[in-house]
Order: sequence, then C-alpha cells, then structure tokens
Amino acid sequence: MHLYHEVSGTWYVKATASDKEIPDKKLGSVSVTPMTIKTLEEGNLEVKFTVLIAGECREMSVVLEKTDQPDKYTSFGGTQVLYIIPSAVEDHYFFYWESNNPEFHFRIAKLLGRDPDINQEALQDFQNAARAGGLNAENIFIPLQSETCPLGSN
Repeated sequence: MHLYHEVSGTWYVKATASDKEIPDKKLGSVSVTPMTIKTLEEGNLEVKFTVLIAGECREMSVVLEKTDQPDKYTSFGGTQVLYIIPSAVEDHYFFYWESNNPEFHFRIAKLLGRDPDINQEALQDFQNAARAGGLNAENIFIPLQSETCPLGSN
C-alpha cells in the first residue's frame, strides 16, 4: 500500500542533509515555507514549496510518480528517485532524494513534520538515518521557517 494518503497535506522541512554543500547554509540565509503535498490521479503526488535563497524567492513544484514499491517515487522522467520513509517519531517522515543524472548527481534527505517546531527525538532519528544512508551528519542543517515568501523580495 502506498503512503500517499498519509502524506497529503502541509509539511514543514525541519532539517536537511546532503552529499553536496548547500549554498549559504553557514550564513543562515536558507529559508523555507511549508510544503504542500497533494494526491493526484493514480497515486502520484504533487509537491509545492517556496524557497528563499540569498534573498530570492523561488516557487517550486514537482510531480512524484508512484512505482510498484510502496515508499518509492520517481520524478523528472525517472532521473530522480524519492523514498518517503516514516520516522520512528509520530507525524515525521524522511524524504530521501537521489539523482541519477550523470551531469548533476546528488543525494539529499529532508526531515519533514506536521508542525514547524523542532522535535529533538525526530532530529536524532533523522541524524541516524542520514548516517545510515551514507550522508555526512556534519552537513545537516536546520533551515529558517517562514509562513510566506513574497515573490521578488530581496
């Protein structure tokens, strides 16, 4: 059974880990708004979010196509794979993305929760999962939460 009914709704990105350096993370200027996940036809998911990076708001939307594996989705013609993994902590999930594009390979994991507050138990669970997934726990950062991101802000 797919998780799409459980993950529909509003989610907050509480932490991010990556195998690549995240621009501006040390300056604390990476800000995120809540993301919205909507179930589409045939169990696919649409994820919408806005990101503020270095003073510029960017609206993003991606369709995740379900696969035969319940926790696995693909996007961008199968060049990216996403696993949605429940945390041991209620109302928290890990999103693990991997790009198979030879020109831009990356792995990134995100801790998502139903509310914007940091849950230390969920954060510890995420750190352990990131390490187990081969990501450097030193690259984990907590983005700034913002309810809105006015387009064109500087």
